[in-house]
Amino acid sequence: MTASWLRTKILSCLSNETRGPEAVVEFAESCKEKTNNSYAINASQKAAVAVIARNSGTVRHGVQLSVDDYHGRLDSIRRSEYPQLFEPGTSRLKTVFLDHTGSTLYAASHIRAMADELLTCIPANPHSQHTASQWTHLRIEQTRDRLLRFFGTTAEKYAVVFTANATAAIRLSGELTPFSKKGVFCYSRESHTSVVGVRNLAAERGVAVRPADFDEIKTIVLPENTNGTSLLAYPAQCNFSGQRFPLDVADNIYRMHRSSDKDKSDHAPWWVLMDAAGFVSSSPLKLDALKTGPDFVAASMYKIFGAPTGLGVLLIKRSSIPYLSPKRYFGGGTVASISFDRRWQEFRHDIESRLEDGTLNFQAIVSLNHALDAYARNFGSPENVAWHTQSVTKYALYAMRSLRHKNGNPVCHIYGHNDDSVWGPVIAFNLKDINGWFIGYYDVERLAVMSGIALRTGRFCNPGAAQKWLDFTTAELMHLASLGITCGDENDIVAGKPVGAMRVSFGAMSNKQDIDALIDFLVQHYLNYVQPILQKSQEKSLLIDSEIKTNHISPLSEPAACFPSAATVAAAAEPACLPKTASAETVDTGLTQITTEAQLHVEIDKVIIYPVKSCHGWVVPRDKAWELTRHGLKFDRAFVVMRHNDSRPMQQKRYPRMALIRPLIYLDRSLMILEAPDHSPLEVSLMADSMNLERIETLVCGSTVQAFRVISDEISSWLSSVLKVSCYLACEPQLLVSDTSDLSPDMLSLTETLSNGNSKSPLSASAKEEGVSFFNSAQLLMVTSESAEQVDKWVKQENNSNKSNGSDDDSCIGPMQYRPNLIVKSASGTEKARLLVPFEELKWTNVSIGGSVQLQVSGPCMRCQMIGVDQESAKVLKEPFSTLARKMRVDGKVVFGIYLDNHSHSRNAFGNSATIESGSIARVHF
Repeated sequence: MTASWLRTKILSCLSNETRGPEAVVEFAESCKEKTNNSYAINASQKAAVAVIARNSGTVRHGVQLSVDDYHGRLDSIRRSEYPQLFEPGTSRLKTVFLDHTGSTLYAASHIRAMADELLTCIPANPHSQHTASQWTHLRIEQTRDRLLRFFGTTAEKYAVVFTANATAAIRLSGELTPFSKKGVFCYSRESHTSVVGVRNLAAERGVAVRPADFDEIKTIVLPENTNGTSLLAYPAQCNFSGQRFPLDVADNIYRMHRSSDKDKSDHAPWWVLMDAAGFVSSSPLKLDALKTGPDFVAASMYKIFGAPTGLGVLLIKRSSIPYLSPKRYFGGGTVASISFDRRWQEFRHDIESRLEDGTLNFQAIVSLNHALDAYARNFGSPENVAWHTQSVTKYALYAMRSLRHKNGNPVCHIYGHNDDSVWGPVIAFNLKDINGWFIGYYDVERLAVMSGIALRTGRFCNPGAAQKWLDFTTAELMHLASLGITCGDENDIVAGKPVGAMRVSFGAMSNKQDIDALIDFLVQHYLNYVQPILQKSQEKSLLIDSEIKTNHISPLSEPAACFPSAATVAAAAEPACLPKTASAETVDTGLTQITTEAQLHVEIDKVIIYPVKSCHGWVVPRDKAWELTRHGLKFDRAFVVMRHNDSRPMQQKRYPRMALIRPLIYLDRSLMILEAPDHSPLEVSLMADSMNLERIETLVCGSTVQAFRVISDEISSWLSSVLKVSCYLACEPQLLVSDTSDLSPDMLSLTETLSNGNSKSPLSASAKEEGVSFFNSAQLLMVTSESAEQVDKWVKQENNSNKSNGSDDDSCIGPMQYRPNLIVKSASGTEKARLLVPFEELKWTNVSIGGSVQLQVSGPCMRCQMIGVDQESAKVLKEPFSTLARKMRVDGKVVFGIYLDNHSHSRNAFGNSATIESGSIARVHF
């Protein structure tokens, strides 16, 4: 009765969804009676003893399903070696890290040991001959040997070639494969994008490309189907679903071709590349246990040890080296002799020096020695890590599968882990609401971030597995791309189908507390969640928290089987509004009874503009009537801050320090002054004809917007200093005046010069039918003071309930936190005024101010974590996004405030510009 057999049997028992824990207990107890094997005894004492039961839509933890903890050492390891997981100076968990497939965590002892060595030794270029160089060369060779032992082999069988990362290792293997003209590059469906990319190298060499499901490979590689030297690439573990594949593929191919009369060469016509980057982070790779083994094995160091980054390895089977294709490029250190004026060079004899172009990342390799030390000290061996991560995965699967809504429908839709295949510590999933409709993963991730949970969303750079598990075809994928829907954007559900997923993955230091935190998060935010779904044949509806519920939402019929047209997607992407109400009706808000009249009076409390997009707002003085142009409020988002390497304007959610930049507007001087802590004020002209401008293109919400860079070293240096990244200012000249008719003669001359006869010039009045701006979704954003007060009450209630957990944040979250253009409040003194009810603005359809301002509601404002950036300190906070995510959703999206579009004439009947002023009365229509 071997330990390996016991592990396999116990994990098999755990895979039984119905009575997995009980099965383990029964099995382990029977083993305990027959043997003194420590694994059986440990299993009987610690493994899978209790069931997470369903109880009317809640999760009840009884006796806990066991998670391996390295014989009681895991808590101590986490506290001493991974302090980055905890709040400084406390044992309170700061980050629940569940993205170990992306990158695992580095150990503190590893970092300290490396720092000590850097301070006492001199790692130097190993191509030199002095003492420090020779010391470094020795450490590099020692590290090669240690890695070979880690991968279960020796220098006699495999060579270790250091690369920049696993991707570089995969590319190098594609270049070295000795393809013949009738050869094939075959890669399995579950291959990472880095493996799929080899198809371009193969195509350049005239080699056929054959993507295939893994089960098809055994037919493709048959001798009778093989006509030339080919390459088969596959992952040992799929980074999307965690599915694992046999390690002995190369053995089977070699045996198949050796027994064939067709080929008697020393090397089989099929070369094999194993992408082991995901596999070796949680499982031992015993290459010497394989009779033949793959020709190439690619791996990444930070995925195993957390650090160093920028270091991968390509293991090359030594018996394959004589057959490798010659390199097309060579760099420093790879040649023994070379001429300047003739194509003559002699390469170094050892394969490592021949393939490692230029100077190695020798400091990273020295660091790798300490990483191996810390790994061995903390976890013992890859076998121990494999046992541990499998136990964590089983616990997570059981807990997630046990999450059920009160009607019995599952909360988690898990991809894979449902058959006799072998699965690694990776779980890809999406969430479903109580009616079985998918919940968008984009907002789930944003809420998880605010809750301190690190997970991954998207398609995980694995196109084949994503299409397989998400069930969409290549034609559908290409159609989505034509609509601008790509991996990594905010479009997560299209026609009822998710176009990506969420992924949690576990590492050597993951523990039960991590899984419990994930389950608590899902229970708190998504258990029994009713997601409002839009019906195309009916008016759009809104679901508010049960305290202020105004409508009953009926679920949609079955979603469309195919993906929609461009027009349908565009319509579905519009923010949802509440149904229009033509006559007065009574609505039960849960707070009070109100009557939604055909018209209501409210007061404009504040008018705010954001001259520089994503920076602090400027409140228009209360006695100042502010001009409303056809592009929105005058000067609102007239400027953006840009990075030199990005076509998208910088945003506060990525660069929180933007909140520290405060604008002041001086109309009489046509001047904007920017202020920031510890910086002198910066003057920026509001007259485009006084600026030195250079045309650029920017992307705003996926749409190309023509803009102009402001050429000024002073401005660029000031912004770069405040934001601590290199950046510059750009503008849209039309937004610096109220209308193109107001352009000065000089500006008209600039227009003609810059447009060069191009009717699409942003300075041309016909450039855009609806005008130009850097706004995301609408020209104006309106919020009510009453809604902001309600959210603040919710947050304070949550904080009060968490006092015992150390939360003492009693700061007020006012309406300015939501970055509105207009703040309105209850009016008084008119017959059509009354107290506003929180969130009733979501039923408004139009807002009129005076006789010339007509604003149409285009929908609720979809919110992101930017509203968690404190507008005074630039600190990133959990609230109010976390509370809004629980209380306010439309179509699964977090909302607050309403978008308005200007439908006014730019001038009133007397020829004056339309204006908005604080203190004025606005008429609201339902």
